[in-house]
Amino acid sequence: MNGGGKIEGSFSAIIKNIGFARLVLGIFFIFLMILGFYLNIGMGKIAGDILKRVGMNGILVLAMVPSIQSGTGPNFALPVGIVCGLLGITCAIDFRLTGLTCILAACAMAAVFASVAGFFYGKLLNAVKGAEMMIATYTGFSIVAVSCLAWLMIPFSNPSMAWFMGKGLRETVQLDVVNAGQVFDRFLQFQIGETVVPTGLLLVVGLFCFGVYLFFLSKTGLAISAGGMNPKFSHASGLNIDRNRIIANVLSTILGAIGIIVYSQSFGFVQLYTAPLMMAFPAVAAVLIGGATASRAKVSHVVIGVVLFQGLLTISLPVTNKIFAGTDISEIMRAAIQNGIILYALTQVKGVIKK
Repeated sequence: MNGGGKIEGSFSAIIKNIGFARLVLGIFFIFLMILGFYLNIGMGKIAGDILKRVGMNGILVLAMVPSIQSGTGPNFALPVGIVCGLLGITCAIDFRLTGLTCILAACAMAAVFASVAGFFYGKLLNAVKGAEMMIATYTGFSIVAVSCLAWLMIPFSNPSMAWFMGKGLRETVQLDVVNAGQVFDRFLQFQIGETVVPTGLLLVVGLFCFGVYLFFLSKTGLAISAGGMNPKFSHASGLNIDRNRIIANVLSTILGAIGIIVYSQSFGFVQLYTAPLMMAFPAVAAVLIGGATASRAKVSHVVIGVVLFQGLLTISLPVTNKIFAGTDISEIMRAAIQNGIILYALTQVKGVIKK
């Protein structure tokens, strides 16, 4: 009996340390990988696709860390930063910039736009304490609706972005016309068998992850984390909680803006209008899969989560197509995994399920 109790206790401790959702999805991911090898799908190419998707989405998922650490929860208003990033890259294209210069200039302009937007968004969250996630969701939806009007009304002059007839920008703008497609991906890129490794893209994501890690070791970063963990004690200690929440959400908005530029250059297209509407949900799901909760998140959670989430989405399509003879249920799996994990994580308080 004692031995059984020890085993049960050890198993419970393992689940608590790893996280139930992460454990289940990790096992499911390994199962799909083994199944893919068994079905002779071509796992080398799929591994390369996973690496690319990890790089494309990494910074967007990283944008969740500052907002969660500040106590405002996952940033469901990520479209605010995404719209700022899209504005930055469309401005860079309109200025006739090309190649790496276009992408870097877009990041610089997007960071300026996102700083302003993030400041006002942080002020909004300070005014609605206790309902941040709900307000954030509707803020993201609202900014996308407003941006749809902006893409029609802003007087851009570059014909490569405009409709052939009428005014406004196209729904999809190709980056190949300014030689800005996959500029990070191709840097130091190499191939092992069928696996293409986008070294430059992964280095960029790694650099931002390291930067956020260092930021939260700084005095300001520690103050943000302390305020999110225990606001009353932090306020009693003399910390300006509201100011730190604004700084965190400015940082989150900037990361979202730069993240969509990195995503777009790897994708090869800039998608406007309603494309950013639901982009916050995969990012939130990924960081929660990685082990974050609604109140605590680390860079390691981002790395683990984006690999698991994007890996599952990438490998599920060819496996299900092979098993179900052409029937594509990958979108159903994506929706079930994504929304299920968000629901699971948001029912937790400090990572422990209420009993």
